Amino acid sequence: MTTFNIALNFEDGVTRVIQCDDDEKVTDAAFRQKINLPMDCRDGVCGTCKCKVEKGKYQLEFFMDESLTEDEAAEGFALTCQMIPEEDCVVRVPASSAICKTAPEAVAAEVVGVDRLSETSFGLRVKLAKPIGFLPGQYVNLTVPGTDRHRSYSFSSAPGATEASFLIRNLPGGVMSTYLSDRAKAGDALTATGPMGAFYLRPMERAQLWLAGGTGLAPFLSMLEQVAETGSDHPITLYYAVTRAADLVELDRVQALADRIGNVTVITVLAAADEAHDRKGFVTDHVSASDLNGGDCDVYLCGPPPMVDAVRAHFGKLGVEPANFYYEKFNPTEEKAEAA
Repeated sequence: MTTFNIALNFEDGVTRVIQCDDDEKVTDAAFRQKINLPMDCRDGVCGTCKCKVEKGKYQLEFFMDESLTEDEAAEGFALTCQMIPEEDCVVRVPASSAICKTAPEAVAAEVVGVDRLSETSFGLRVKLAKPIGFLPGQYVNLTVPGTDRHRSYSFSSAPGATEASFLIRNLPGGVMSTYLSDRAKAGDALTATGPMGAFYLRPMERAQLWLAGGTGLAPFLSMLEQVAETGSDHPITLYYAVTRAADLVELDRVQALADRIGNVTVITVLAAADEAHDRKGFVTDHVSASDLNGGDCDVYLCGPPPMVDAVRAHFGKLGVEPANFYYEKFNPTEEKAEAA
């Protein structure tokens, strides 16, 4: 018997990964693991359990046209009460995690080390009591050791490992920044709760345009790690925009992953007017219509709200709309912001 991992993405941004046997239906596997997916008839008749399968192959047993049309099935919708996976899958559930009687998982962790990457950023490495089943691009809430506060950070490491890493902006006076600057030491206990977030790497079916602003590079590091493992025939163009050259942290790692993948172009942009660099200004000064591949591309953007808004307006000026545009805004605080 083979067991597959099924990532259930709920509409409130929570993700839970369950294990489903190769002769088991997804709703049955979820129920076995104490997650109540929306369900009524269990017979493929009512359509209550209809979800969108964003990744992975599967079979559907009996269902009626009234519950799932041919067009819906062709678009990747499935009735989870009749869905038997043939490989790992990602399933988007049109209900909140609370309604499905589940919640983000809290995993104990301890600090392995803190790296001062630049004046504006830290690298935090933690050891997890057990791996967290996240999708590349997602985040967790980390408690700040010695306090009752938590902050949200995207993984910068690959899924499935017991050691995770995070790229954290240095905010003077910030509760996490103060901890990392002044008193962090190996062995400090913390808790990682998640994963969460709608910003994650979908199946790569066309050219990719990735736009990172500052520590918004973190989710793209996780994505690159994933692609380096799985491979892809589609080109990736990554724009990495920061203020100063010293802020181009983890660039060696980015380039090493790009070389390993083989079809990744890395472009850096500096905003500071007093520094010498090939590309100055903002991402919107350099992204062209050719980067959008005539609209046949997926765009991922992680950066501060002004960057997200400027890029959206820039696409309008170029007159090219990408096939998909996924973004995550983070505010100049330590709180996680919206994703779409």
